[in-house]
Amino acid sequence: MAHSNEHHIKLLNSLIETTLDSVDGYREAAKDADKSQFKPLFESMAEQRQIVVRDLQAEVRRLGGEPEDDGTVLAAAHRVFVKLRDSLSKGDQGVIDEVERGEDFIKAKFEKARQDTDVEPQTKAAIDKGYASVKAGHDRVSALKHAHAG
Repeated sequence: MAHSNEHHIKLLNSLIETTLDSVDGYREAAKDADKSQFKPLFESMAEQRQIVVRDLQAEVRRLGGEPEDDGTVLAAAHRVFVKLRDSLSKGDQGVIDEVERGEDFIKAKFEKARQDTDVEPQTKAAIDKGYASVKAGHDRVSALKHAHAG
């Protein structure tokens, strides 16, 4: 069982890192949005992602692991934030475009995790719950992008 738990913990911690990056991305977007209407939305999205993080961290603890508590510091994550800052010259549409790119990434990562057949039911339930929140956020940002572009 320990080997199985190690796999589960690694999978969950990877999702936690990406979700923490998402929290940071939304906080950055809230600061960078031109229109005040987007600031509360992005702040709300950051808080929703923080709830996903807490739930996944609780599952890692249940499995006997040490949950991640910081986002990735890798170049890939950094590039996302650099792109976000660079998009400011495009105004809110640029910020929304970058947020949507981040949403596509996190949604795909959760979808891949959901396909893992070596995940026990309680862990799968935690991943599915996080995915439901991520998918709702993704769909919300996608609709916002299309409404703002049109």
